[in-house]
Amino acid sequence: MKEIKRDIYLNKLISRRENGLIKVITGIRRCGKSYLLDPIYKNYLLASGVKENHIIKLELDREENSKYRDPHELNLYVKSQIKDQDMYYILLDEIQLVNGFEYVLNGFLYEKNLDVYVTGSNSKFLSSDIITEFRGRGDEIRVFPLSFSEFVEAFKGEKIEAWNEYVLYGGLPLILAKKTDEEKAKYLKDLFEQTYLKDIIERNNIQRTDIIDSVINILASSVGSLTNSQKIYNTFVSNGEKDISLNTINSYLKFIEDSFIVNKSNRYDVKGKKYIQTPYKYYFSDIGLRNARLNFRQQEENHIMENIIYNELIVRGYNVDVGVVELRDEQKNRKQVEVDFVCNLGNKRYYIQSALNLETREKTIQEERPLMNIDDNFKKIIVIKDNIKHWYTEEGILVIGIQEFLLNPDSLDL
Repeated sequence: MKEIKRDIYLNKLISRRENGLIKVITGIRRCGKSYLLDPIYKNYLLASGVKENHIIKLELDREENSKYRDPHELNLYVKSQIKDQDMYYILLDEIQLVNGFEYVLNGFLYEKNLDVYVTGSNSKFLSSDIITEFRGRGDEIRVFPLSFSEFVEAFKGEKIEAWNEYVLYGGLPLILAKKTDEEKAKYLKDLFEQTYLKDIIERNNIQRTDIIDSVINILASSVGSLTNSQKIYNTFVSNGEKDISLNTINSYLKFIEDSFIVNKSNRYDVKGKKYIQTPYKYYFSDIGLRNARLNFRQQEENHIMENIIYNELIVRGYNVDVGVVELRDEQKNRKQVEVDFVCNLGNKRYYIQSALNLETREKTIQEERPLMNIDDNFKKIIVIKDNIKHWYTEEGILVIGIQEFLLNPDSLDL
């Protein structure tokens, strides 16, 4: 397997170097958090002139380091390695295994020559934990599975082969090391069942494992479709399930979202400039995991492509909502139409539609219509599956193929 570069995350760590905060690397299991810390970031530090003995690294999930899961022992070990006033870099993998880790880490911050980096498992270490435990002293770097550009970089084969592989098996790094379709499918199914689902159940002490299992399947089936807890609850009731409440469904959805398996995208009224509380959309952080949950049966290209576009936008740092635009027909009847993505970052905004193709003028008009009814001057884009050179419609809307969109980091500004 070729070396996988994670430059987008490396640069985030570099920009936070020696900022006086605890850098906390989070994300789903097996997405590459540990690899980012070592070798990627460790090699960067060495190349920048840091001496090897000024990098203190512990993999806390290793048996030989088990005694350092005691916070007192961890503190003593780190302090024993500090021999001078030069900067030391503390790299701690799987910090959640240390009971009371927050006190040890916060204590390190009182030492002016310690720069602290940790990874945490999603089973016991969530974004909400960081906010609570570090009280403004934690700086979270969220790591995602491989983007398509990262996947292509490490893939042995042509881009079209990489794309076909990516839309089916996703971007968890170890997928690249699996040789056969059977190995890849088994890896994803086992990982979901034995790691992710087990983590959620154990962390939240869930009794109705059958219900949360079904909720995940419902989310996998409804990628790209609007849903909410009431709709999911109604599905269970219509199937004869009586011993369940709406509050339970709400809790289970929050547990699944907190585990980094899915991300929720809210609806935004573009003209009214306000959020619509419900319904909303869920997208899987890795499309391969989504496909595995459905035994690779539901392979709707449009929904899979939409999920991949969403993930790419999130990785690039955008806040992403589902847009709603109100239209009036010739009879003055009001109708709400959807803009797939409203993306914001600072003073930048983009409106993006995902479409398999624009094979006819009628289809082009259909996809353009929601965008044309937005009365501001922010850029409007249609991403299509065809591997084409980007072009502009008569109305000035950028049309770009999915591969160019994903592989060109400046694709939104073409």
